[in-house]
Amino acid sequence: MRNFKLSTDSTADMPLEYFNRRSIEVLYFHFQLGNDNFLDDCGKSVPPKELYRRMVAGEQTKTSQVGVAEYLEFFERELKAGHNVLHVGFSGGMSGSYNAACLAARELSEKYPEGKIRIVDSLAASSGQGLFVDKIADMRDAGEDIDTVLRWANENRNRLHHWFFSTDLTFYIRGGRVSRTAGFVGGLLGICPLLNVNDEGKLIPREKIRGKRRVQQRIVEMMKAHVQDGVDYSGKCFISHSDCMEDARIVADLVEEAFPRLNGKVEIYPIGATIGSHTGPGTVALFFWGDERMK
Repeated sequence: MRNFKLSTDSTADMPLEYFNRRSIEVLYFHFQLGNDNFLDDCGKSVPPKELYRRMVAGEQTKTSQVGVAEYLEFFERELKAGHNVLHVGFSGGMSGSYNAACLAARELSEKYPEGKIRIVDSLAASSGQGLFVDKIADMRDAGEDIDTVLRWANENRNRLHHWFFSTDLTFYIRGGRVSRTAGFVGGLLGICPLLNVNDEGKLIPREKIRGKRRVQQRIVEMMKAHVQDGVDYSGKCFISHSDCMEDARIVADLVEEAFPRLNGKVEIYPIGATIGSHTGPGTVALFFWGDERMK
């Protein structure tokens, strides 16, 4: 018997089928594509391939977070039904959605003093947030109470590693994350930046690597350097990608070769509309459990 409701934001970049199977509620971010407005509903309204095709064709994107009113509506519905709620939010280092969820929880705490709404800043993004939620769902299903899970989540969230690379800097330049000059030179030289998410949940550039094959190897080297138990790692590994399945599959094969005791095969998922609107196509992200994240 599950002793609390578990929820997260659609920025966790997992399929709806997964959320339904694991009984995880999802609150949807919003995005604009060209002149059209959509929910980031895990690819139901706009499949990832269509999103990236339209972006490459020149349509502009704009994203917006889940609002306080939306969190209020969801939390109050669950409280009225007699459920406690643990919500795992998108990284507060990248969005204000965590603060919005906290505001909603505080507003309802006086109205429903016997109910519990607990909010976790995952300090995570994309399928890294998904991997974090996956572990919490395991704990819930094992019968752990909401406050025990909350304490574990806050103590262990910085052991979840996120490493990213991109082979196409177009949308990083367009969004101002890479200067036009650096992007032009990087494109000429075949530079693929390697980034990670730091201990504050912010995306940090780490290395500039020349060539796709080298960056694919380097991202696995970073896993070797930081993963728990080294080559004996027996946890799960997720990868997300923005319309570059072949690149993601190469990284997955390298990971499976390097870590033969993985808990199942590497799971590969598409990057959804909220994060994909900022990366554009060509990004591969690798997620695993390891040591404490760096600054």
